[in-house]
Amino acid sequence: MAATDFKDYYAILGVNKTASADEIKKAYRKLARQYHPDMNPGDKSAEARFKEVSEAYEVLSDSDKRQKYDQFGQYWKQAGSGGWPSGAGTDFGGFDFSQYGSFDDFINELLGRFGGAPAGGGRRTYSYRPGGSSPFGGFGGFQDASGFDDSMSAGTDLESTLSLTLSEAFRGVQKRLNLGGEVIDVRIPPGAKPKSRIRVKGKGQASPYTQQRGDLYLNVEIQSHPFFKFERDNLVCEVPIAPDEAVLGGSIEVPTPDGNVTMNIPAGIRSGQTLRLRGKGWSKPKGDRGDQLVRIVIVAPQELSATEREYYEKIRSSRTFDPRSNLKRVSL
Repeated sequence: MAATDFKDYYAILGVNKTASADEIKKAYRKLARQYHPDMNPGDKSAEARFKEVSEAYEVLSDSDKRQKYDQFGQYWKQAGSGGWPSGAGTDFGGFDFSQYGSFDDFINELLGRFGGAPAGGGRRTYSYRPGGSSPFGGFGGFQDASGFDDSMSAGTDLESTLSLTLSEAFRGVQKRLNLGGEVIDVRIPPGAKPKSRIRVKGKGQASPYTQQRGDLYLNVEIQSHPFFKFERDNLVCEVPIAPDEAVLGGSIEVPTPDGNVTMNIPAGIRSGQTLRLRGKGWSKPKGDRGDQLVRIVIVAPQELSATEREYYEKIRSSRTFDPRSNLKRVSL
């Protein structure tokens, strides 16, 4: 197969190279339904696309084939059999491979397994990048580890979702995670917020060349709470008050993450108005606290005693305040 015939199976399925097996299967099923010949009778382009999608899934759904494809690119079949890429149209830029017994011998030498020491002593270490720049006709890139981008040797970063209760996120917690059979303990510092990203060094996927591991990134999701919620970076709650408290003002008890506090309600407060409890909000990385925002909701009683009804009727009959006076001037 020539370099120009190389098919990017990930691009064909529309997934990233880090896609999980489930993501690959989901993408394949969607495309297979879309381009299936039964759904597109007589459409040759759809039929060709269906075959291409099926070919991509056949390789990427097989963990062994996918590993070889990721490592050797368009020559993954030849690498797996120990043979050489061959056939009309294969261009190696004039490079002579006759000195090597097999494709794997060539790979091993360039990776430094059989290579000699460079001038000045020591052994050079190489990294192979499928499809990268190379003097070998697009075969792939090999670079000296003494001064190159070591993204291939550093392993692959992984991502996962971590669900926390509001209490765990506020106070911090240690979580035990199972990473495909490997159990690790991760300390979550106080003050994690929704969409926080926590890095766990050295717990990603290992590089096939150096066995050096990438990092694990945990994307935090915080479970809903019946009273507290986040709005941007603020901790917010709603507190109901009675009509007389709204008119006359007073003091009420308000829950905070670490206990109840007394808050003063100013006379004449409106429903929906927000008050601020300074230093009673969410934990910050430096150890201090943000503010808690308290949104006031005026709640009318659903049931009244005879005395309450009598006094409310007296208030209504003698009230001078008209809350809708400004509506008299409203027009189109």
